[in-house]
Amino acid sequence: MDTLKVLLTHLIKQAVEKRSSRSWDVSIRNALDEIVTHNKRRKAGGWYLTREELVETLREAYELALDRAALEAFGGAYSAMNIRAMHDPAALLQEAMQLIAQTQESMRRQA
Repeated sequence: MDTLKVLLTHLIKQAVEKRSSRSWDVSIRNALDEIVTHNKRRKAGGWYLTREELVETLREAYELALDRAALEAFGGAYSAMNIRAMHDPAALLQEAMQLIAQTQESMRRQA
């Protein structure tokens, strides 16, 4: 779940600060690679977590990531409630799932 928190923290910071950095982009890519690698069933093929299970796990990780993003975004000037009000959580979770799905597809094609 730590990797999901990293992914969501950086996506939240991008959404609320309306900017990105190379460091955030690299962290997002690394988190996506790690999420997909850990979720991949090596011998049997397929995935450990279904799409629905991944969505639920992302929802659970979101609250923890929100707290972390509140500490990091804008130098920690806003509370988690303020940060939540600055973006659309449902859209952000949808974006995270889309990025995971794209990474899964990319890894599938490379195999």
